[in-house]
Amino acid sequence: QVQLVESGGGLVQAGGSLRLSCAASRSIFSIALMGWYRQAPGKQRELVATITSGGITNYADSVKGRFTISGDKGKNTVYLQMNSLKPEDTALYLCYVVGTRNFRPDPYWGQGTQVTVSS
Repeated sequence: QVQLVESGGGLVQAGGSLRLSCAASRSIFSIALMGWYRQAPGKQRELVATITSGGITNYADSVKGRFTISGDKGKNTVYLQMNSLKPEDTALYLCYVVGTRNFRPDPYWGQGTQVTVSS
């Protein structure tokens, strides 16, 4: 079973930066999509950013211009550079990778890394 392990979270002051990383424990076949979601206490999980195998990115409106997603399919790793952080960015950030198995999407989730932004 593939495991996704996130790192890079922590406590930062508003206006600061963090870089999250997510690495798979072993190779994921034919990655189609990699991304990050977040979930704050009492709120629904929301999409932060995704990147396709072709390099097409998508961002939540709330993070556009501040966050940058990048991926390395060869290393089965996805990154999220977060700049100009705001207190409302505080959440558990979860990594999401979709591979392919038997011609069907094969999704994986990480356990999450906590990001806390103080005002």
